[in-house]
Amino acid sequence: MKKEITIVISGEAGQGLATIEDFLVRAISQTYYVFATTEVMSRVRGGNNSLEIRVSNSPVYAYKEHIDFLYLLNNDSLYRLKDRIDSNSKIFGEVNFITEKDHERLSDQFIPLPLTDYASSAGSVLFSNTLLFGQIAGILNLDVDYCHTLISERFSAKNENVQLGNIKAFDIGFDIGIPYQSFHDLLTQKTDHMKILTGSEAIGIGSLGGGCNFIASYPMSPGTGVMTYLASKSNEFGVFVEQAEDEIAALNMAIGAWYAGARALVTTSGGGFALMQEAVSLSGVTETPCVTHIGQRPGPGTGLPTRTAQQDLNLVVYAGHGEFPRVIYAPGTMEDAIVLSQKAFYMADKYQIPTFILSDQFLLDSKFQMAPFELDGKYLESFVVKSDANYKRYKLTENGISPRAIPGSGKGLVKCDSDEHTEDGLITEDFNIRIQMNDKRLSKISMILDDYEMPELIGPDDYINLIVGWGSTYGVLKEYVDNKGLKDTAFLYIKQPFPLHPDIKKYFDKAKRIINVENNATAQFAGLLKLELDIKVTDNLLKCNGAPFSIEDVATYMEEVL
Repeated sequence: MKKEITIVISGEAGQGLATIEDFLVRAISQTYYVFATTEVMSRVRGGNNSLEIRVSNSPVYAYKEHIDFLYLLNNDSLYRLKDRIDSNSKIFGEVNFITEKDHERLSDQFIPLPLTDYASSAGSVLFSNTLLFGQIAGILNLDVDYCHTLISERFSAKNENVQLGNIKAFDIGFDIGIPYQSFHDLLTQKTDHMKILTGSEAIGIGSLGGGCNFIASYPMSPGTGVMTYLASKSNEFGVFVEQAEDEIAALNMAIGAWYAGARALVTTSGGGFALMQEAVSLSGVTETPCVTHIGQRPGPGTGLPTRTAQQDLNLVVYAGHGEFPRVIYAPGTMEDAIVLSQKAFYMADKYQIPTFILSDQFLLDSKFQMAPFELDGKYLESFVVKSDANYKRYKLTENGISPRAIPGSGKGLVKCDSDEHTEDGLITEDFNIRIQMNDKRLSKISMILDDYEMPELIGPDDYINLIVGWGSTYGVLKEYVDNKGLKDTAFLYIKQPFPLHPDIKKYFDKAKRIINVENNATAQFAGLLKLELDIKVTDNLLKCNGAPFSIEDVATYMEEVL
C-alpha cells in the first residue's frame, strides 16, 4: 500500500529554501522516493515562496494540495497556505510566526520550533537552515553519515568551524525531530540508485546527447535554466554560449550556426518565442535546421512569469508565416526530456526543419527521480554531405530532402536564400519552380511521421475511459491511474503533439469517453485532435491559474466525470 507524507516549507525569497531543498531531496532520495517542487512569487525580495517535498515508499511525480508537515520561516508564511492544511496537519515554527487567533485555532497542531535559539546554541543563527534540515531528517530517520557528508561538501570552501558548526546544528535538529517519527508510517526503501534531476537539467543533458555545441538565448524564465546548465558544461563539452541582445537575434544566430555546421539550441519562453516568429519562417524556407526549447508560463503579456502553463501549443504549431513542416516534442518525464531533446537535434538535422521542445515551468523547476540509463548514440548521426563542384543546395530529389553541405567543406558554393529560390539557391519568381520548392518542403511531412514518437498507454488495454495528456501532466495522471487501479480507465501520454500520426487514432476509437487534461483555458490539444485526426474529446479538465494540476484536482474531477 502506498504511504507518503507531504512536507511544505514556507518563507521569504532569500531565506535559503533552495539550499534546504538540495539537502533534503538528496538525502531523502537515499532512503525513499521523493519529488520536490517550488512555488515562487515574481519578485526579488519579499512575498512568500514555498517548497513542497513529497516523500513516499513508491514513485511520486506530482504536486499535492494537502500538507502533512508545514514549516513556517517568517510571519507571512501561513496565510497563503491555510486552505492546504486540516486537523491532521502538523505546523512547526517560531511562536511569533502565527497570530493569536491562529494560535487558538491551531493549538493542537502548532509545535513551537525556535530555530534561531537552537542554531545559536550550535554557534550561530546562520545555522538555522541546517538545523531545520536536521529536524526533518530526524523525523524521517535519514542516514546521518550521508547527511554529514552533504553538509561537509556544501561548506568545503568555508573554514573548519563553519563546517563543524553546521554539523552540530544538524545533529541538534535531528534529535529534536526523532520524537515526531510517530507521525508517519513510511516504509524504508533503498533508492540510492536513482538520480535527482530538474527538467532544465534533463533537457540540457539531452541537448548535449544530441550533439549541441552552440546555444544562443536571451534570458527569459523559465527557459533560462537550460541555458545556465549548458553554460556550466560549456568547457567540458565544448559548447559555445552566447547571450544575445534580443530573442530574434538569438534564433538568427542559431540558424547561422547550423548553416556553418554547428548543432545549435535556443531556449526561451512563450513571450520570447513570439518575437522569434520571422526567424522560424527563415528556417522553414532555407531548410536550415534549428532546435528551440520553449518553457511555458502563463500569458498573455508578461502574465505570471514564475508560474506554469500549457498555453503555447498553438503558438508553436502555427509559428512563422507560410507553410513548412516542423516537429514538436513535449516531454513529461526526465527520461523523455533527455531522449526527446536528443531526438529534436536528430530530426532537425535529418529533415532540415525547425524542431521544438515544449516544456513548462513545473517540469523545468521541479526535482524528479530517474533511474540511470545509457544515451543512444544514434541521435548524433550527421546528415551533412561534402559538396562537389556542381553542388545544388536545393536539388529536387525523389524523397524531397536536398543534400545539405557546409560552407568550406567540399568544392561547391553553398548558396542559401530566404526568398523563393532555384535548385542552385538563386532568387526566383518562376511560378513553376515555386510550386516545386513548396511541394518539396511539404513532402517531408510523410517521412517525418515515419519517425513519429508514439504515445505511451498506462493502465488496462481493455479500457472504456481514456484520459489523454501531454507534457508535464504525465506525473499527476500516471499517479491517478496507478493508484486508483480502475479496470476500465487508462491514460494515453502524448510525447509528440505535432504532427500527429494517424495510427494513434486506434487508441481513441476504443474509448467510449475521452477526457483531455491541459494546463490552459481553451483545450488546445483537444482542438488539434479534432483538426488533425477528427477525434472529438468528450470532456476537458482545464486549469489556467498558474498552478500545476494537483493530485486532488484530478481525483475530484474524475470522480465527477466517471
